Amino acid sequence: MLPIVLAAVSAIAFGTADFSGGKASRHADPIAVTVVSQMISLPLLGGLVLVVPGTPTGGDLAWGLLAGVAGAAGVVLLYRALATGVMAVVAPVTAITAAIVPIVAGLLVADSPGAVALGGAGLAVVAIALVSLGERGGTGRVSGRIIGTTLAAGLLFGVFFALLGQADERAGMWPVLALRVSSIAFGLALAARAGVRLRLGRRVLGWVAAAGLLDSAANALYLAAAARGHLSVVAAIASLYPASTVLLALAVDRERLRPVQLAGLGFAAAALVLASV
Repeated sequence: MLPIVLAAVSAIAFGTADFSGGKASRHADPIAVTVVSQMISLPLLGGLVLVVPGTPTGGDLAWGLLAGVAGAAGVVLLYRALATGVMAVVAPVTAITAAIVPIVAGLLVADSPGAVALGGAGLAVVAIALVSLGERGGTGRVSGRIIGTTLAAGLLFGVFFALLGQADERAGMWPVLALRVSSIAFGLALAARAGVRLRLGRRVLGWVAAAGLLDSAANALYLAAAARGHLSVVAAIASLYPASTVLLALAVDRERLRPVQLAGLGFAAAALVLASV
């Protein structure tokens, strides 16, 4: 039960972080938003390493470093796609792709979690699609470039979930710190190559800070969940993050929930129940 709770809370944090990062990326370069938000989260991660001590192996740190590169690249692509305003397309495609990759990986590297729990994971994928189907008014045709960017972001997130899920529980929070170090290094290299300045205006700093802190907290929660539960189930529950994004859009941007989205929230609740059995 504990891994499912941790994964569900991580989904809330991931979704809120994505909403914040998407808002910031409408007024600033997605690369700058990604790098600065992750830099802001370093003190939080330093505190987590002290509070949740562990003894990582070289393999645990390597998984974290690799996951950091995949996660950073995925975040940049996601923010770029979200900045276009076609969230009704971006959110479901990214989340479903992100869920499927670790589900397959979990089934390949570990024993099956059981028919009921695996059914909960499958239901979570359905819920992801439904809660993300917002109104498309005014978006028009979605270009192949946006679809390609969205698919790539989802694939990278799926790889991130699968890689980080390989770290051992005894490693504590060190793999999360390792992933943040590699993600910042990757982001800085990307910014230098693209000639992107990291200076951000006050208008977006609040959103950027929220994105960075919540993303790091979500990573820590997901690591704790994956170390204690089955990767296929935990990753599917963590990929329910569009639910919190949709609810935030409802509260902040005054968007309206469609009946299909309400059904998706119901499926999400059912998925949590089945996965925890």
